[in-house]
Amino acid sequence: MAQIKLIAPTLLGIEAVTAKELKRLGYNNVKVENGRVSFMGDERAICRSNLWIRTAERILINVGEFSATTYDELFEKTKALPWDEWIPENGAFPVKGYSLKSKLYSVPDCQAIIKKAVVEKLKGKYKRTWFNEDGSLYQLQFSMMKDKVTLMIDTSGQGLHKRGYREKSNIAPLRETLAAAMIMLSKWRSDRSLLDPFCGSGTIPIEAALIGANIAPGMDREFVSESWPNIPKKLWWDARNEAHSVINNNKLEIAGSDIDKHTVKLSRENAYKANVDEYIVFKNMALKNINPFGNYGCIICNPPYGERMGEVREVEQLYKQMGEVFKRFDTWSKYILTPHKDFQKLFGKISDKNRKLYNGMIKCYYYQYFGPQP
Repeated sequence: MAQIKLIAPTLLGIEAVTAKELKRLGYNNVKVENGRVSFMGDERAICRSNLWIRTAERILINVGEFSATTYDELFEKTKALPWDEWIPENGAFPVKGYSLKSKLYSVPDCQAIIKKAVVEKLKGKYKRTWFNEDGSLYQLQFSMMKDKVTLMIDTSGQGLHKRGYREKSNIAPLRETLAAAMIMLSKWRSDRSLLDPFCGSGTIPIEAALIGANIAPGMDREFVSESWPNIPKKLWWDARNEAHSVINNNKLEIAGSDIDKHTVKLSRENAYKANVDEYIVFKNMALKNINPFGNYGCIICNPPYGERMGEVREVEQLYKQMGEVFKRFDTWSKYILTPHKDFQKLFGKISDKNRKLYNGMIKCYYYQYFGPQP
């Protein structure tokens, strides 16, 4: 099979985690950039990366890259790319994207030019002047950064954080891809205990269970490229069979708790949908009542941020309480995501490591406190 250049967009700050995931899947030609990781693979890689990557937002085919400072240049260079190798005669190919720090700053104009250029390319292949676009979806994406244009086709459809288990969530859910990255950045392994004392809709414990049991996060969902004629159904079948064959039956000690009984009920429902309810214990419990279970575990959590007016003081008191309560977990490591710049002062301890991550558009800090080695 021919090699294809693929792109895995990520949330800012977790690109290196995604790169490690790709290397573990066997893709070594990996390049890390801001907000994305590129790699080489064949059609099989499209199937496997969509099924397995826990921390990327989607998998895109990189159709081409070039510089463009005029609309004529954008049109001609787009038209020269091999769109006809991917898009069939009845394929639907809407265009979306963004432009930053580029001379071609009008996104609607860029969309129209790219669409027209692709149509002209397909006219030459299929010898027709009109396309009904009533077949499979080939979502075209463009990024323009400092006059450099990247043109892509989305193979995922819904974002990869849409695992399928979280149809309902609490008010401010943590994105599944970020939760997985937080776990993978920690020292947690499947033979250690894990606790999230602010579990909300259960995302961190569920992602930990998927990792601990080696369950592919995309196992129970569909991807838009499954309907594409140029990716044989057998490749998807083989990728899913491979994923099923490597699930393990590790005994996991994972717990989630929350002061809100409604969110605890929601967590249990989501864990059941994800087929990992046997690995997790959820409890309705206030922070002050939590205690360690087992030695050398990990607390991984995304506590309330207090962004609404009047909540800041309440949240700061919570952070102080965390500092006192977490002292009980003296052999555990603690990993805490928050945008509060004074968290360490409130918590009462300087972190061993601090990493900048983005929860959506919110700049956060991932404070890491390392416990003793087992």
